[in-house]
Amino acid sequence: MLDVRRLRLLRELSLRGTIAAVAEALAYTPSAVSQQLSALEREAGVPLLERTGRRVVLTPAGRQLVDHAEAVLERLERAAADLADTRRGLAGPVRIGAFPTATRALVLPALADLARRHPGLEPRVREIDPAEVAGALRAGDLDVALIHAYGFVPAPAEPGLAVSTLCTEPMYLASTGLHAVPPEPDGVSPLGRWRETPWITATPGTLCHTMTFRACQAAGFHPVVRHQVDDFTTVLSLVAAGQGVAVVPYLGATEPPAEVTLTRLPMHRRTRIACRSGNDHHPAVSAVATALRDAVPAELAEG
Repeated sequence: MLDVRRLRLLRELSLRGTIAAVAEALAYTPSAVSQQLSALEREAGVPLLERTGRRVVLTPAGRQLVDHAEAVLERLERAAADLADTRRGLAGPVRIGAFPTATRALVLPALADLARRHPGLEPRVREIDPAEVAGALRAGDLDVALIHAYGFVPAPAEPGLAVSTLCTEPMYLASTGLHAVPPEPDGVSPLGRWRETPWITATPGTLCHTMTFRACQAAGFHPVVRHQVDDFTTVLSLVAAGQGVAVVPYLGATEPPAEVTLTRLPMHRRTRIACRSGNDHHPAVSAVATALRDAVPAELAEG
């Protein structure tokens, strides 16, 4: 009989690439991961891994077993959701991941809604960059989370996750009168006007940082970065102080300083709700998703 916990480790190895990364994500030691995978090979009766020096790759049989593991893990999530649905009332913890602008604009009103509708539920919010959400969900550290994707940074499909669209925001270039720039000819990206101006971006490694760089590159230039800040309220304060320009989403610019001018850009940010495959019908996850949808401003709502 194949052990489900070991199947989960094999699935994570297929996604993360190294035993050390699997160990770090799932709070194991590398030696424990290796031992469990070796035990899984004995259970399977065929080699699942090929070891070349320090590298470990999956054999064809290993890759085939990962496909079955995805189906098994999804089925177990569905079973847990069905059992939870038989209980009377929602109670206990539900772990929610969100990025900062979504926490302020969407999660806070959703928490108030959940408190009214499901007083026994215990939401626990953790701010997390969307790039880290998939691993946290698969590891069981989160039950439901908000992620986002930009026009210039599409989100790849993540194995083991169920994703649905929550809202779509327009994007803006934030500047001030201190940034005197000539207008661009018709048909040229508005970002090109600020090619010689200092820029404020998010920190490297985040989707927001990648989005700004790719948008500028599409406009034909490489931004000269003066500041790297993740909080959009602080970003707008820096713009107001004449420290540079920045690209910000709608939810990050609802109350800009008086000195800041927002120029709408031909790009969007799409926010999605993510959970483990098979867990999207869990009553607690469904309750959180409903509360989040009710919190979306009407002008941003999908459909």
